[in-house]
Amino acid sequence: MSDEKKPVKMVVMQPAVTGSGRMIATLGSVTALCGVLIVAVWQWTLPAIAANKKLVLERGVRALVPDAERVTEYDATVGGITPAKGDPVAGAVRFYAAYDGAGKLQAIAAEGAARGYADVVRVLYGYRPECECIFGIKVVQMKETPGIGDKIITDAAFVANFDNLDVALAPDMKSLFNALKTVKHGSKKFGWEIDAITGATITSKAVGRGINDSVQMLLPRLRPHLEKLEKQEKGEEGREKGQNLGAALHSPFPLHPSPFSSQGASS
Repeated sequence: MSDEKKPVKMVVMQPAVTGSGRMIATLGSVTALCGVLIVAVWQWTLPAIAANKKLVLERGVRALVPDAERVTEYDATVGGITPAKGDPVAGAVRFYAAYDGAGKLQAIAAEGAARGYADVVRVLYGYRPECECIFGIKVVQMKETPGIGDKIITDAAFVANFDNLDVALAPDMKSLFNALKTVKHGSKKFGWEIDAITGATITSKAVGRGINDSVQMLLPRLRPHLEKLEKQEKGEEGREKGQNLGAALHSPFPLHPSPFSSQGASS
């Protein structure tokens, strides 16, 4: 019997190698799950976002026309004016008609938006048909540099640009007689010009550009229907005639007595 020891074979365990296909599948599953969660959260918060936007706009309209009794939402399209329902259709301009207690049309409010220095600047402006002018603005959204871009809210001289800003239409009723123009601070000469804020020219121009783009679309569609628009508020007879504007008048959002300050949406 031999005393020689047999050599022992050493077995080295190799780590399992995951195939690239399995890794890609795992990443795909994680990505899909994240996408589903993002969409679910977005859909869950959408009603709250819409309600908040509506509230901000209501506050803005109330600040612009504090003595209005009723405000009704409309959409202006190339085909005419119709009571607003849901989100505006592509190409439509959503606006708000403010009426006094007797049903007289007091003013129109609409939104303008343009890219500023940091993000889109959204403003609500008031339009008075009698003077064919803008009589005030309220900022409803901005992310401009504090102390510089936000002067569009606090700078009294800049805000005064919109006390009586000329937005009269040309004789053909297809565009403004003079497009709104933001000019260098201190160089304003005409009623359709906007004196910019020194050091905040980009934000100043965003306000002017947003309003100009909005009124250029809205007013040619609005002016031919002003008389019918006012009749919408004058009893059943007015409502019947108002069928030419579209569907029957829907319930407007109310302007509740509220703790909203005169700053409205600007605060």
